[in-house]
Amino acid sequence: MLRIIDARTGESAPAAPARRAPTRVEAHPPGRDATALRVMLVADLLVRVLELDGTPVWAVLTGAEAGERLRKDAAALGIRPFEDGAGHGAGTGQGVRVVGERVSGKGSGDGSGSGEAVPDAVAVAVAPVHPAGLGLAGLADSDAVRLALLERHHHARVELDTATLDEARDTLARWRRAVADWARHPSRPVPGEVRDRLRAAWEDDLDAPGVLRVLRRVETDPDLADGARFEICAYADRFLGLHLTRDVGTVY
Repeated sequence: MLRIIDARTGESAPAAPARRAPTRVEAHPPGRDATALRVMLVADLLVRVLELDGTPVWAVLTGAEAGERLRKDAAALGIRPFEDGAGHGAGTGQGVRVVGERVSGKGSGDGSGSGEAVPDAVAVAVAPVHPAGLGLAGLADSDAVRLALLERHHHARVELDTATLDEARDTLARWRRAVADWARHPSRPVPGEVRDRLRAAWEDDLDAPGVLRVLRRVETDPDLADGARFEICAYADRFLGLHLTRDVGTVY
């Protein structure tokens, strides 16, 4: 079961106490900057994990002053569309709010990131991104930005400098080449212990860096068949959303 750190209490709490009951995921991007984009990314990860567990999800974009530019940047980052939450109440079902971290001497405070009252719902606080003015328009590889953001836990601040983006771009290219090569080998099932490690990571407060560490071990593990490596990457990408199988069939 997915457990996340509730920004209201600082304690671990189940994201969906009633498993497989409808869950409303609210993304509350604070404005139009890179942190707002990261809030939407974390909400996207949350939706992906709940769906992997068989939980029906209603994903909404609420209280956003973001406009069409943020929606376009989110789409470029591989974030699936969120419904417009304006004019819709929170409803009576279970819900999770994903918000920008509130900067104060005591941490994230109520987790709203905007001074608004937080209803009785779990809140996920997302740390800032620097530079705040990051835009994806015209960027050659927005998947590299997504990977760079996933390399750091969402509670940690992210510096998206040139070196960080170059490293993410190189890593993504290497993995895609490897996955395309592994796809040429006979398929093998995802080993149970690897599946368990992946699920343990993403169900532990959406630990994307933990999932990436599993993939790095898979990349070099001499005991794994190449066909299994391919299936592992395809399975993990249902959470990561990095299009790791994009180049299957490409001749390098």
